[in-house]
Amino acid sequence: MRVLRRTLGTLLVLGAAVSCAASPDADADADARPGDGRPAALAPYAQLLPAPASARAEGPGYAVGAGTVIRTGPGGDEEVRRVGELLAEQLRAPSGLPLPVVDGAGGDGIRLRLDAQAQGTGAEGYRLESGPGGVTLTARTPAGLFHGGQTLRQLLPVAGPGTVPGGEITDAPRFAYRGAMLDIARHSFSAEQVKRYVDQLAQYKVNTLHLHLTDDQGWRIAIDSWPRLAEYGGGSEVGGGPGGYWTKDQYRDLVAYAAQRYVDVVPEIDMPGHVNAAQASYAELNCDGKARERYTGIKVGFSSLCVGKERTYEFIDEVLGELAELTPGRYLHIGGDEAHSTPAADYAAFMDRAQQIVGRHGKTVVAWHQLATARPAPGAVLQYWGHDRTGAAEKAAVAAAAKAGHPLILSPADRLYLDMKYDLTTKPGLAWAGFVPVRRAYDWNPGTYLAAAGVPQSAVLGVEAALWTETIATRADLEFMAFPRVLGLAEMGWSPGPVDWTEYSRRVAAQGPRLDAQGITYYRAPDVPWS
Repeated sequence: MRVLRRTLGTLLVLGAAVSCAASPDADADADARPGDGRPAALAPYAQLLPAPASARAEGPGYAVGAGTVIRTGPGGDEEVRRVGELLAEQLRAPSGLPLPVVDGAGGDGIRLRLDAQAQGTGAEGYRLESGPGGVTLTARTPAGLFHGGQTLRQLLPVAGPGTVPGGEITDAPRFAYRGAMLDIARHSFSAEQVKRYVDQLAQYKVNTLHLHLTDDQGWRIAIDSWPRLAEYGGGSEVGGGPGGYWTKDQYRDLVAYAAQRYVDVVPEIDMPGHVNAAQASYAELNCDGKARERYTGIKVGFSSLCVGKERTYEFIDEVLGELAELTPGRYLHIGGDEAHSTPAADYAAFMDRAQQIVGRHGKTVVAWHQLATARPAPGAVLQYWGHDRTGAAEKAAVAAAAKAGHPLILSPADRLYLDMKYDLTTKPGLAWAGFVPVRRAYDWNPGTYLAAAGVPQSAVLGVEAALWTETIATRADLEFMAFPRVLGLAEMGWSPGPVDWTEYSRRVAAQGPRLDAQGITYYRAPDVPWS
C-alpha cells in the first residue's frame, strides 16, 4: 500500500495559512502568554488524530451553515448515500444544522465522490479538498469516504456551526488491520454498550472489533445446537454477578452496525483452554464426563477441552459453523493461549483439527501467538501478546512463523493491553505486565518491534489494543481504561510516522473537548498538556 510521507514541521505551522472559526482553540491561543508554560493552540490541520499522511493548508475555507447540503453523486451509489446519511447524522447534533443529503454532484456543500483512480488513497484512504465553494471528499471506496468524513468531523468545532479550513489532505493507512479487542466474557457487556465503543473507535479510523465471547467465567453468544452454553454458561461472571448473553439477532445487529462504520467484527471462541463455562454447561466436554462448577475468579490455565474425544470436535464444528454463518468477515479467532492444562503434543493435535474446521467453514484462522509452538495452518494469522520479558525461545517461534508467511497482529501486553493500570493510583485494571502510561502505549514502532527477534516489518498485518475485563464491569471503567491510550493505537495503525511524543501529546490534548462533548470518560494523563 502506498503511503504518503507526513512532514511534522508542516503540520505544526499550518495555522499561518488557515482561517477557521474554532473559538476554543482561539481562546487557548489568546490565553497562552510567554513564560506561562502552556503551548500555543495547534492549528486545525495539526490537531488531527490520527495524523494524515499529507496535509496542506491553503486559502480560505468553507463555512458550514444552514444552507449546507451533503451531496452523494454522481452515480446514485446506495452505499455512498449511506455514508452521506451517517456523516449527516454525526454532524447534525454538534452543529445544530439540518444538513440534508441529496443526490448529484453539482453545487456547493460537502461532496462525496468515488474515483477508482484517486491517487495515494488505496483501499481505505481519501482526499479532502476544502475551499470557499465547499468540501470535496474523494476516495476509491465507500470506506475511504467514511474515513474522510471522520477527518472532516475533527476539522469542525466541537459545538455549533463553523468553517472547514482551506486546504487539502491526501491520506491512507499504514496498516490494513487496526483493531481493538473487547472481552465480554469476564464481565458481560450489552450489545448497546459495545455499539457505543464501535462509534468511539470508528471515528479514529479503527477498522476491526475483536470480540472475546467465551472464557472460563462466561459464554456470551447463543448457539442453537448447544443451547446450555448461553443459558447456563452465560449465567456467571467474575465476582459472581448475573452474567448474561447475546441472542443471535443481537449479535447480527451489532455486526451490521459495525459494518456500516467499516468496522469488521472478529469473534473469538477460546480453546482448548479458557473453557470452564462450556465444561460447566455440558458434562460430555470433560474427559471424566462430569460437569464443572461455574467459575467466577480470575485465575487462568486450569481448564482444557478433552482432546481425545471425538465429541469435542463435533462441538467445535457446530459452534464455529453457527458463528461463521453469523459473521460475514474473513476471520474466526480460536484463542489458543494459556492452555497450561493441555500437554504440548495434545495441544498441537487439537489445534490441527480446530484450524481445519475453521477452513471448512470458509474462514481464516486467527489465534494467539502460542499457535506458533504447534503447526499454524497455511495463511493463519498470529496475534502476539508478549512483552519485554517474553523469552527468546517464544519470540523465535513467532519469528519462524512470520518468516514462513504467517501475518502478525501486534498486541504487546506492556504497550497495548488497555486493562493494565496507568500507574499505582489507577483503581481498575491489573499490572502483571507492568504499568502502561499513555506515553508507553504510544512510544514504539510496530514495524520494528520484533526486528531483533527476526520478524520482518512486512510480516506485520497491523496492531490491536486489547481490553480484558477481569476488573472492569462498567461503561465508565471501560472508557477510562481505553481513553486516551486507544488513540495511540489508532495513530500507530493509520499514520506513517515518525513517532514524536511531544507533538502527539498536544494532539491528544486537542481531542479532550471532543471526548468531553461525547460524554467519554477518560484518564487525564499528567504528561498530556490538557487545556
